[in-house]
Order: sequence, then C-alpha cells, then structure tokens
Amino acid sequence: MLPTVSKGRTHSNVRQNPVFPQYLRRIVKWEQMDIEYTFWQMFHLCTSPKVVYQHTKYHKQTKNQWARDDPAFVVICSLLLVVATSAYCAAYDHSMAHAIFTVISVLIFHFLVTGVVLATCCWFLTNSYLREEAPNSHVVEQRVEWLYAFDVHCNSFFPLFIMLYVIHYFLSPLLVAHGFIPLLLSNLVFMVAISYYHYLNFLGYDVLPFLDKTTFFLYPIGLVFIISPLLILSGFNPTRYVMNIYFS
Repeated sequence: MLPTVSKGRTHSNVRQNPVFPQYLRRIVKWEQMDIEYTFWQMFHLCTSPKVVYQHTKYHKQTKNQWARDDPAFVVICSLLLVVATSAYCAAYDHSMAHAIFTVISVLIFHFLVTGVVLATCCWFLTNSYLREEAPNSHVVEQRVEWLYAFDVHCNSFFPLFIMLYVIHYFLSPLLVAHGFIPLLLSNLVFMVAISYYHYLNFLGYDVLPFLDKTTFFLYPIGLVFIISPLLILSGFNPTRYVMNIYFS
C-alpha cells in the first residue's frame, strides 16, 4: 500500500524531501546515473512507448513520486543533441565560431528552454483544469509534479530528435532540393515527428489516474494534419526554411 498523507501535511513533506535539488546534484555524478535503463527507455519510446509509462507506474509505487529521480535521460539526450547539431555544422557551416554558437543555442533553446516552457504550461494546465475532483475529503489530493511534466517533454522530445536531427540529417541533401518530392517528404517528416511528440505527451499524462480528459493533448495532432497539406500546397519546405535560418 502506498504511503498517504493528509492535505494539511502535503507541503511540509515536499519541503522535507526536496527532489529537485537532489536531481540537480546528481547531474554531475555520472556514476550514480542508470545509463543502461536510460537507453532502454529511449529505445522503447520509439518502438513501444506504453511500456515506458507502465514502468512509470512501478516507479510511483516504489519511490512514491511520478518524476524520475535520475537525470541520466536529460544528460544523455543533451549529449546526443550536441553531437547531432555538430554533424549539421560540419556539413553545412563554414565558421567555427558560428558552429559553436549554433550548437549551444540549439541545446539551450530547442531542448531546455522550450522544455521548461512547455512543461510549465502543461503542469499548470493539468493541475488547474484536468484533475478529477476527489470523491470525499478523506482521499489524498494528488497533483502533477513539475519535474514529471519536464520528464514527459523529454520523453516526447527524444523520438522527435531521432526524426528531425538524425534521420533528417541523412535525408537533408534530398530534402533541401527543389521540386515536389523534396517538398512532400520534408513536410511528411516534420508532420510525423510533431504528431508523435504530441502522442507521447498524451501518453505521459493519460497514465496519471487522477487526471481527466487527457485527450486534450491529442488535439494538436489534428491541427498538424490540417496545416501540413496547406503548407504543401503553398510550396513551403520546412527543411529549407530551418536550414536557411541556421546556415544561410
């Protein structure tokens, strides 16, 4: 049986068990990170993501928190992003200083800052509007942890990274070319990557038993499917657009 606390003691328990400071301290302690389990998660997020969130339930039962207490996923994902961005710079950039700036800006803004903003928005949205009402006053009130919201973003980001930073890199000579086929393929790659991101975002919150109407997180997929054909008809190539921003 999971330990329970009354509503009145919830905040004091959080202060007594500061998860976030411990999480930050472990970032610089490589030997304390579970690297093998992190790669297992990354693989299954691309092949069978529901298995990963099934393990999230086990983590809640054993650690009494939904969020990871191991920063290995963020660290490895950041390192892989640096390597992938460096590969783009080696292929398309002609300035070492600009390449360094590009790598740092992609890591900070594409992954970390965007992740913090999206996680904060989802954290606020779920806690404010999607939580189920407790049937009686004796049930412990549960809330989405901010760190869990950031975990969900990181989980959703990794398959997007594989599609838009790895697969896209090898296809980029074709995707930047002129013509309808490069235009179509470029939009399809972005459409699949963004849709899968939102699908994993949905799975991350749907696994929480105290949330209701989590299908809300699937709505952006419908928007993507509406916008993508319009972009194709208008001749917009997202690959050429992004490459021009960073390597023009």
